[in-house]
Amino acid sequence: MQQVLAAAGRVILGKERQIRLAVACLLAQGHLLIEDIPGVGKTTLAHLLARLLGLEFQRIQFTSDLLPADILGVSVFDREIGAFRFHPGPIFAQLILADEVNRATPKAQSALLEAMEERQVTVEGRTRPLPVPFFVIATQNPAHQIGTFPLPESQLDRFLMRLQLGYPDRAAERELLAGADRRTMVAELSPLLPPAALQELQQQVASVHAAPALIDYVQALAEHTRHGADFATGLSPRAALGLLAAARAWAWLERRDHVLPEDIQAVLPAVAGHRLHPGAGTDVAPTAEEMARRLIESVPLP
Repeated sequence: MQQVLAAAGRVILGKERQIRLAVACLLAQGHLLIEDIPGVGKTTLAHLLARLLGLEFQRIQFTSDLLPADILGVSVFDREIGAFRFHPGPIFAQLILADEVNRATPKAQSALLEAMEERQVTVEGRTRPLPVPFFVIATQNPAHQIGTFPLPESQLDRFLMRLQLGYPDRAAERELLAGADRRTMVAELSPLLPPAALQELQQQVASVHAAPALIDYVQALAEHTRHGADFATGLSPRAALGLLAAARAWAWLERRDHVLPEDIQAVLPAVAGHRLHPGAGTDVAPTAEEMARRLIESVPLP
């Protein structure tokens, strides 16, 4: 996995922390939402992770006329057998890129709900399992841009993490301008581990030790968001479970077999930022990092 991080860092320049968070998200068996303006490398990062991890990849371009059947699949009458035959949609792959997910209508967005939570889809009364492993990496344009539909809270809560890549620094952008085409670089990469190995690593991550005091800390963070005045809505039990899973993955990437409070704090902005909303009386909406900082400062360490 260190080789994966290093190879990704040579393509997506100057974004080592975001890459590490994205890899931690996949190791924790979560789904990833990347929100930023067009042109900063969101789609490239999804292609890059699929390539390096050797995952079967499908891209779904979300548009205003997209229908759920375009994602899940549809049954077509086959004259040779005299019956309907199901043609699977692009959702039946190991890594799905839901590109510009908030440009589709809520009806189309809802096609992802069952797949992301239960890793299965129900089409025409029959439930079909999805491949293992199964990840969704969605890209999203800022809500103020033309032609976007806001993601409902039920959809947002299914993403373990939300990241923002942002503009590169001056040195990284200079290297980007002088270097090779990023798409060509991704196409020339070879997988560094097979999907079966990734599943083994996920099992290792899930077995990283979390002490009772550490679990108390996660619970205290979640309870503070639910009862404090700083936030309009609190973290759900799914979010608390995701926070602990992400912290285990972060600790594993740091080559430790146990979780520290610093691991919780490292992943907290990415895990909690899209789930928390500031309380009443806030004039300027705080960023995910600011909300996480306030939460960390308000809850004492174990």
